[in-house]
Amino acid sequence: MELISQHAKKIMEGCKERAREAGLRFQDESLEYIVTNRDLLHLSPKVMIPTLYDYWVQDVEVLKEQGRYELYPNNPYETVINTRPPISFYNDNNPDWLNVMIFYHVIGHIDFFQNNLFFRHTWDFDFANRALSDKRLIAKLRSEKGRWVDYIIEFSRAVDNLVGYFDILAAQDKVKSAGSEAMLDFYFDVFLQREGNSVVTHFVREIERYNKMLRDNPENGQTLFLDTVKVRHAELESLYEKHKRENKPAEGLDLLQFLMENSKFLNKEENRWMLTVMEVVRGTSLYFQPQIRTKILNEGWASYWHEKLFLGDDRIGGHEVDYAIVNARVTSMPRVGLNPYALGMRLFSYLEEKADKGKISFEYLMLHDKHGRDQYDRQVGSGQDYIFAVRENYADSMFINSFIDQDFVDQHRLFVTGKHLNKERMTWQYYVKSRRAEDYKEMVMGSLYHPPSIRISVDENSTLVLNHFFEGKPLVRDYIEATMLGLEYLWGDMVCLYTSEPVPHKPETQQQHQDPGMKQEKPKQEISWKRFRYTMHEKKLSRELVDVHG
Repeated sequence: MELISQHAKKIMEGCKERAREAGLRFQDESLEYIVTNRDLLHLSPKVMIPTLYDYWVQDVEVLKEQGRYELYPNNPYETVINTRPPISFYNDNNPDWLNVMIFYHVIGHIDFFQNNLFFRHTWDFDFANRALSDKRLIAKLRSEKGRWVDYIIEFSRAVDNLVGYFDILAAQDKVKSAGSEAMLDFYFDVFLQREGNSVVTHFVREIERYNKMLRDNPENGQTLFLDTVKVRHAELESLYEKHKRENKPAEGLDLLQFLMENSKFLNKEENRWMLTVMEVVRGTSLYFQPQIRTKILNEGWASYWHEKLFLGDDRIGGHEVDYAIVNARVTSMPRVGLNPYALGMRLFSYLEEKADKGKISFEYLMLHDKHGRDQYDRQVGSGQDYIFAVRENYADSMFINSFIDQDFVDQHRLFVTGKHLNKERMTWQYYVKSRRAEDYKEMVMGSLYHPPSIRISVDENSTLVLNHFFEGKPLVRDYIEATMLGLEYLWGDMVCLYTSEPVPHKPETQQQHQDPGMKQEKPKQEISWKRFRYTMHEKKLSRELVDVHG
């Protein structure tokens, strides 16, 4: 792995200029590396963060992907990670014309990372450096505690999809509304007071320096002052985050937080190192939560811009056919399955066209005449502004639920497929099940990330009680036992889980009263939902029925 050449860097900087002219917004600095296909095999299990902490599952993934690569060689073009500055990786086989297209795609991702509000808790720090610090910390603990570190990582990762992501965003809103005042108060009222070498004269000098910067730059003086403080005191941010955690009210805690704050086992002096490991796992999960929730939007936005900008770039000359082949591989709509690049890109183009014609309006929505809807054009010309607003404010679930309609499904001839087994040929046969927008939307929504909703409590016997609010998707039973085992260890006592599971049964039929000569139809299997309680006690799992509710 090495930095791209100055020639390629010059191409990238030219792409940045054109992207900014088109309206994209992103910071100036970026890092680009050239990698081989095998480099990517080693980076992928670490979610492309080279400094991420080591874990045995990553080694297993590398071996698995190496075996797959031997059978099915492939040539991934690029990948980009949301760090400060953003880091992107490019395959060493890419020619210049292809890199131009890829650079535009990467710039689209960077613009998305740095402007979409679901990423706002990642804007104020460099995750690559934090991950490196975490990696060194984990390595140090491994040298002291051995394999127990990996047990804690595994137990924590089993529930790291339950982190309080939206609580973090809500807290971010409160911080934004107060500007940098919270950290400023911490610096003067707490940090400076605790410094061993702090004296009154130093405290006064800092106040005078702050007042001077505020006078010289009324708009950004506070931010500039904090920037200088962070340079002089690298530990300030981590101490501030620790201070916020220690002073955070108990309600609204996610499962990992709850365990860290309330487990008597974890808070024993000899086990406190486990809290550090759990915090690393939780922080890593929180960082990647927005990427999981914006896959279609993110890839669609990047694909929209690589197509728009590259088609208008004179460097495409002579490579139109090559581009068409590569672009078709990336953005073609499959008949069966889902391509987030293709769906997201087409939705953005569809919304841009609708906004340009004034179709994002109550007047258009109330128009039921098909010919009138097809011919409707108020020439508003606000398409670009509208899709930029969507890019800033939406996640995948909102994007899909709000904008996939029958016009979009008809325009792109989309449909939901079903399949049945051909017993003669012993092959699966696919058929068009529905062309309704609601069915297509339901199919896409069903593919999105949707972690379970869990309420946490402790009963009078110190049992940790997890109540799963059923939303139509049962938990995967294969994982329940291992997860509960890890929770019992971290909690230090018995753990109970209440959840709903499907129980198929055959409905009663009236076949005994039918004419024996008539062909009797096989009764369809129906589903009822039953409430079960799982209990993990002394490493043994039990399961019992507690309620029938559907």
